[in-house]
Amino acid sequence: MPGKTPKRGAKARPALSYRLLDRLFVPRDLEHLRRTRNLRLIPCEDNRRGGKLSYAEWAHVIGIFQTLLQLHVAKKEGLEMLDVGCGTGLLGIAAEPLLGEGGHYVGLDVMEADIEFCRAHYPSPPFEFIHFDIHNPAYAPAQEKAHRPWLLEDARFDAVTALSVWTHLNENDAMFYLGEVSRVLRPGGIGLITLFILDAAYEQSLPRRRKTRGRYHNTSQDKWIFDQRSYGSDAWFHPQWTRVPEVAIGVTTAGLARLLSAAGLRIIEHYPGNWKETPGVYFQDVLILAKAGV
Repeated sequence: MPGKTPKRGAKARPALSYRLLDRLFVPRDLEHLRRTRNLRLIPCEDNRRGGKLSYAEWAHVIGIFQTLLQLHVAKKEGLEMLDVGCGTGLLGIAAEPLLGEGGHYVGLDVMEADIEFCRAHYPSPPFEFIHFDIHNPAYAPAQEKAHRPWLLEDARFDAVTALSVWTHLNENDAMFYLGEVSRVLRPGGIGLITLFILDAAYEQSLPRRRKTRGRYHNTSQDKWIFDQRSYGSDAWFHPQWTRVPEVAIGVTTAGLARLLSAAGLRIIEHYPGNWKETPGVYFQDVLILAKAGV
C-alpha cells in the first residue's frame, strides 16, 4: 500500500523496558490461563492498538464485548460474525467462544498491516481477514476515494460488529457503510457498533468540561468536546484538536436518527459511554441494532 499510515489509536511507543517486560510477561501469564481460554490470543504490545495498549485493558474490554455478544446474539454456537474495522483482532478474541464448531469470523479493515498481522496470528479456520482497500483520511489516506460495497453476500451474518469505526467516519461514509451493515445482516441478527453520541447526557456534561479549558491542557474532559462541524454537517462534529475530522467524530441524536432510518435499522439497546464523565459499560456509547420491522 503506498504511503505510510498511522496505527489506529497510535500514541508514542512505550519505553524499551516496557516492551521487553511485556514480551516476558505475556507468554508467562498465558501459561496460567484456566477458565478464559480465548485470552491466549491477546498479542504483545507491538500489536495492541485501538486506543488500548495495556494487556489488562485488552483483557477487560474483551470481557465486556464477549458479555454483550453473549447477551444479544441468538446463536450461541456456530456464530457467523463480521467485524468491521477489526484492527488487530480484539473483537475476534471476544467472539471466539461463540464460534464453536462451524462458526466463522470475518475481520475487515482498511489497515493492511493489521490484516497481515491477523492472518499470521489467528487460526484459520475459524478466522478470516480481508483488507478493504478504501480511503480514510485518518487511517488510510493513500487508498481509493470511493464508496465501495463489501464483497460479502447479502444476509450472511448473525452479528456485525464495529468497535470505534463510526467514530472515524464522516456523514457520507457513515451513511453508506451502515447501509452495508444492514445489507449483510441476517433477519434476526444484531449489529453492535460504538459511537460518540452527542445526546442530553453529553450536553449536560459540557459546563464542567469547559471550565477546564485554559486551566489544564488536553484533560480527559477537555479532549472530548465535539464543537467543530465536520465538513459542514449539521449533525457530525469533531473536537478542535483533530488534524482531520475523522480522527474523532461524534454524531447528534438527530443525525443518529437519520443514519438509522437510511439503513433500515433500529436500536434495541443503548449502553451509554463513560466518556461523558458518567459511569458506563464501555468508554464509547454502545448500540445494539436490529433490522427495522424484524
